[in-house]
Amino acid sequence: MAGIQRKFFRDDALVLRTYKLGEADHIVSLLGRRSGRMRAVAKGVRRTSSKFGARLSPFGHVDLQLIEGRNLHTVTQVVGIDLYGKRIAEDYQRYTAACAISETAERLTPEEHEPSLRIFQLTLGALRALADGEYPPPLVLDAYLLRAMSAAGWAPALTECAICGRDGQHRAFSVSAGGCVCRNCRPAGSTHPAPETFSLLKALVSGDWKSATASAQQVRNEASGLVSAHLQWHLERSVRSLSYVQRTELRSTEPSLTQRRSAVPNESLENR
Repeated sequence: MAGIQRKFFRDDALVLRTYKLGEADHIVSLLGRRSGRMRAVAKGVRRTSSKFGARLSPFGHVDLQLIEGRNLHTVTQVVGIDLYGKRIAEDYQRYTAACAISETAERLTPEEHEPSLRIFQLTLGALRALADGEYPPPLVLDAYLLRAMSAAGWAPALTECAICGRDGQHRAFSVSAGGCVCRNCRPAGSTHPAPETFSLLKALVSGDWKSATASAQQVRNEASGLVSAHLQWHLERSVRSLSYVQRTELRSTEPSLTQRRSAVPNESLENR
């Protein structure tokens, strides 16, 4: 009987997460530029003799050759393009923000093999920004979430009423309504964030990092709460990694990086 012909394909992709499989293998969750979200088996990567195990660590940008499978592909070649994982993992704030970004990217691409170039580009840019460390990781995360929601069609209204469309500097925010709401349309249960919070949200959307980095911590916390609530309302499920994000700098009396990282569900999703 003739052997089944195996189909090879290539793509550059972001490594979002890894799952342990057996004693030596990993299942790798990937976001491909052309292939969309996909999963693949990387055989033997947990052995010390593996040729490309380190290249498949979370948060890296890699060039892959894979064998197409029905449910899972198989990785046959990996070339690192930008391996951000090591730089990100050295800092707890960067690490937790990257975990939340990766989980959100998966949530926003629910169908495998449906390309989403905009989500790919946003995720790549966010991981690169975290690795470079130029901006505070929580701000990078919130900017990513706002822009990713815009790509998904869920952008919160910030310059007009989410209900009637009236332009203006509205002072109420309703997650269920879709963002800012005017006095006439304001539903029960709306929040009333500080004006500086709305300014920060607009700065993150537009990429005004000078204004964003000048914001006070209290303003950042309030903005993060609105962004997280808006995202999870539209996803209709929680993004677990968001609860681990460190919003402020660690104090010397707090647990070590290794201790805190061990609590974050990134490399194994067996409990999901």
